[in-house]
Formats: sequence, C-alpha cells, structure tokens
Amino acid sequence: MNHRERKPPTPSSTVTVVPASFDRPELEVRASSRRTKTGSAHWSGTKIVVAIPLRLRGAERDSFVDELVRRAMRERPQSAARDAALEERARVLAELYTDARVPTAVRFVANQRRRWASCSPATGEIRLSVRLRNVPDWVLDAVLVHELAHLHHVDHSAEFHAMADRHPRQGDAEIYLDGYQLGLGIAEEERAVGID
Repeated sequence: MNHRERKPPTPSSTVTVVPASFDRPELEVRASSRRTKTGSAHWSGTKIVVAIPLRLRGAERDSFVDELVRRAMRERPQSAARDAALEERARVLAELYTDARVPTAVRFVANQRRRWASCSPATGEIRLSVRLRNVPDWVLDAVLVHELAHLHHVDHSAEFHAMADRHPRQGDAEIYLDGYQLGLGIAEEERAVGID
C-alpha cells in the first residue's frame, strides 16, 4: 500500500473581521480566489463588507481595503430610521437639560469638516458630523446638549454655558473630542474648531 502525504488544500476564501475604530465602523473583509483584480465594499447594517482578491498581502492589501472603505464611507445612504432615533434622543436630552425646546430636525452630515456639529436656531435644525457616529454615547449626548443650548442662546454667553454645562460630562466630552482628532490624524489646520 502506497501512502502519499497530502498537503492541506489552499483556502479559496477567507473572512476577517476588523473591529470598529475611531474613524470607521466594523469591517468584514472577504478575500476570495474568484476575485482576481477588482474589489468592492458595501454597507450591511452598521458594518462595511469588503470583497478583495485573495492574492493581496501586506501593505498592498491594507491600501486596497482602505481605499474601498473610504469610498463606502462617502457613499453611505442616509438612514431615515437613524435620523428619527437621533431626533428622539435629542428630545429626551432637551427635556432633561435644556428646558424641553426640541429641534425640528437632527441628522448626520458629511460636510461638517471644521466643526463637530452646528445648530441653526432660526430653523431649529441640528447637524452632526458623520465623524461622531463612532463616539461613545455620552460624548454624542454632550454634543447634542451643546447644540440644544443654542436653540435658547445663539452665542457662547455665560447663560449659554450654564445651560450646556447641565450635561455632567460636557468638559470630558471636549477633552475626548480633542484626543479623537489627534487619533484621526487630522492636521492642525483642518481640526474642528469646536462643537459650535
């Protein structure tokens, strides 16, 4: 009887899960031998699924994945359910901290590059930078309370700060966001000047 040693079969695909980080959600990277040149990325709930050729390794693989993720982050569809959840969260925070004046709309936007958030008191709309999607809840709440205070006080007066600082971790949130910008590697001249 002739026994030959067999090599284990080469996998035709692999799946790697990359936990969420400061600047992007959880990733599921699927590498397949069926893909030879192209890659793709799409949203699946709160994570991005990336499909790449199995042959890619090291820095080339990382660069390929990063580019696909950047594209997917820019193209994320607006979620009405997510905006509704933000509006409900703002309503609860308004009742707790800012005399119950609620905004007309609260949503994430991609064009907030110099600010974490903004408020238009005339229209009652609050806009949050998409970069806040991955911050802890208490940081998001502090930013929302800051913006809700602008519905009462347009400037950054003593009265404004007295209202915004009703959130017990307002100062901690500012420190967190300063560190978050450093973690994102945002150049000094591009950093957010504040919550606003």
